[in-house]
Amino acid sequence: MFCDKCSPSLLAGLAALFSNVLAAPHCNLVPPTRPSLTAQTGSSGSIADGMDVVATGWYPGWLGSQLPPNEISWTKYSALTFAFATTTPDPSVIALDDESAALLPTFVNEAHNNCVDALLSIGGWTGSIYYSTAVGSADNRTTFVKAILDLVNTYALDGIDFDWEYPSRQGIGCNTISDDDSANFLSFLEELREDPVGADLTLTAAVGLTPFAGPGGIPLSDVSAFADVLDHIAIMNYDVWGAWSTDVGPNAPLNDSCAAVQAGSATSAVKAWTDAGFPASKANISLISNVEALSNSCELFHAKIVLGVAAYGHSFHVATNDALDNAGNLALYPPFDKSQQPLGDSDIPGAPPSEDECGNPVGVSGTFNFNGMVAAGFLDTNGNAAAGIDYRFDNCSQTPFVYDPNNQTMISYDDQTSFAAKGRFIDENGLAGFAIWHVAGDYNDTLLNAISDALDLEQVCS
Repeated sequence: MFCDKCSPSLLAGLAALFSNVLAAPHCNLVPPTRPSLTAQTGSSGSIADGMDVVATGWYPGWLGSQLPPNEISWTKYSALTFAFATTTPDPSVIALDDESAALLPTFVNEAHNNCVDALLSIGGWTGSIYYSTAVGSADNRTTFVKAILDLVNTYALDGIDFDWEYPSRQGIGCNTISDDDSANFLSFLEELREDPVGADLTLTAAVGLTPFAGPGGIPLSDVSAFADVLDHIAIMNYDVWGAWSTDVGPNAPLNDSCAAVQAGSATSAVKAWTDAGFPASKANISLISNVEALSNSCELFHAKIVLGVAAYGHSFHVATNDALDNAGNLALYPPFDKSQQPLGDSDIPGAPPSEDECGNPVGVSGTFNFNGMVAAGFLDTNGNAAAGIDYRFDNCSQTPFVYDPNNQTMISYDDQTSFAAKGRFIDENGLAGFAIWHVAGDYNDTLLNAISDALDLEQVCS
């Protein structure tokens, strides 16, 4: 974060200690207090009060007709990221499909009209195939930097989100991959930051539950250098359990330390990244010794980890005798029948399997967006379990499950209660904020409002 983006509330708090600190005109989302960050700074609390929060998410370009940019609740976000541009075999070419290329200018214009930063995400599950090639040599890195800056200039972007799934680990199945991916990625980011335009961009990365990998796909023990070139990482805390699992489990667990099977969670992911040297916060009030240093030290107060949260869930076919326990409550971690995968809200009945970018067959996704669960009758318009639908909130994972006994479909998802819990987790751990995958999946801002209210966010403009 750079000083011209610091919130008026933060600068007002700092001005109580130091004079002549001015804020540039900008709109930000801020909470009244950040007690855990106060503890980290060793201050009395006035500096943490009103600190900017990252309230963001990914906007799926392919759903522009369902959620046109002019219908986005812009005042509830500090930034939004358009998904996706994709890597290609040629590092000088970053691809945008025709629909995305047509929609992106409108998205950026609407963002800027609402004082919100507009980013573009490169990669994703199907678009990361050639990341390793793009950063794999000095010449390619320089070429890739130029290609990114060309995109920034063409579309007037405020930043770039790197959604590489995953450095030194195979993702979709045919990604180019190298033991040097993470090291090369860091070198590329450093070169991008050395460019005068790149120096002022917001650079973020969507990351897995474990730190960037090194040789053999083993998570690196030290990723601290990435904090110097990235504004933040967004931990994709979802798809922890799904149709590939042996049992039904939480899609996006907040905690799994109390679970019989620990497959990953927000709690363990934040610990893994911070243990590897990636700071949840760079706050350090002791480094500020005078007004001049203060005016150039906004990044010292910029937390570095954002929690990715899911506006969707996964469905499972669970027999009635497995779905309910002896007391008639929904069972946790029941077995399911993979051969009877329920259709998700975007699946087409009877559609033949398609092929992914690697040529592998793709069948039923079974994915339900939160608004799709409302449309399908699992939830009512308030986001609660509909009549005739069984509901259970798992206190360990802090996520809900619903079950329709008529079609024997169980869904692991997130609701307003779990989003509120994640908001409190963000606050209590001094994280930078949240990123929703994806913003078109919500229903009347039910989830967005829940996590924002838990953080007591309010928009402050100057």
